[in-house]
Amino acid sequence: MHFNVTIMKFSKTLVQWYLQNKRDLPWRKTQNPYYIWLSEIILQQTRVDQGMAYYFKFVEHFSTVEKLASASEEKVLKLWQGLGYYSRARNLHFSAKYIVNELNGDFPDTYNNIIKLKGVGDYTASAIASICFNEATAVVDGNVYRVLARYFNINTPINSTKGIKEFKILAQELIDPKNSGTHNQAIMEFGARMCKPQNPDCEICPLNASCLALANNKVKELPVKENKIKIRNRYFNYLVIQTEDDKTTLVKREKGIWLNLYEFPLIESLQPIDEKAIIEHEVFKEFFNKLNVSIQLFNSSMLPHKLSHQHIFTNFWVIKTPASSKFNLNWSEINNFPVSTLIDNFLKQYKTN
Repeated sequence: MHFNVTIMKFSKTLVQWYLQNKRDLPWRKTQNPYYIWLSEIILQQTRVDQGMAYYFKFVEHFSTVEKLASASEEKVLKLWQGLGYYSRARNLHFSAKYIVNELNGDFPDTYNNIIKLKGVGDYTASAIASICFNEATAVVDGNVYRVLARYFNINTPINSTKGIKEFKILAQELIDPKNSGTHNQAIMEFGARMCKPQNPDCEICPLNASCLALANNKVKELPVKENKIKIRNRYFNYLVIQTEDDKTTLVKREKGIWLNLYEFPLIESLQPIDEKAIIEHEVFKEFFNKLNVSIQLFNSSMLPHKLSHQHIFTNFWVIKTPASSKFNLNWSEINNFPVSTLIDNFLKQYKTN
């Protein structure tokens, strides 16, 4: 194989395909690094069709990095609500303030400086540097791993230390230094739409004559991934306070996956627990000591909420209680607070009951 010829042909074929088949996406109509950064952070672990609405929402509310920097964290988290992986939003906000306060509002313009932003890794820094500043830094995301593993018939696990290094070196060798931004977008789009995880369109693929996985009947086997991390089960019991004068309370979460989001008072247990265990728990006693309350389970079965590394099984216990100075949040104001999808889904059901 004449590798240099293969490299030139590979990039040229991908770019030709991309220019004819690319989706009309709003962040492809700009080279403004702030907008590209915004789109890349939103699209991490988010489908394009879901991320689009959030992208428009953020651009509308925060048209410049200065506006994002000056916003409250609560407003940023509220706009992010439903996207998950909330550390992305917190890092986005932190980095916006860093750009404004430390860099005079000037977005960093090299890979080495972009990757210093909190929440920005190799992939995002490479995408921004190549698309906005034409720096020849190759992107490697899930789509790129899949295209390269199949085309070059590579069995190295993509989530191993060796694999991450091997695929980055290969992607860097393949990039067209004169057209790096378009090349990067082309290979990502190709993976998303042609070389798909399931049922790729091999028959009409412009690279099918030279794809080694296709020649060796290994398309379905590639890319290779090492065993996933063990899933942890957690059991949440939320105390939904409903006073006679239509008040409740929310608590700001101080750690974990939903840091700085709001939720009802929580009792977490190692396994499912019943009403008796709830009433005897110190969290329950702290809130309802000496109050005459009634308790009722809202959901008929435990509600599963599946995240990448953990499954959360939840019960919502509705606690009806007399008016108390402890509980002073009007139910009508509850939608102003950023909450997890789990809480948001409950609130929608609770209102309709």
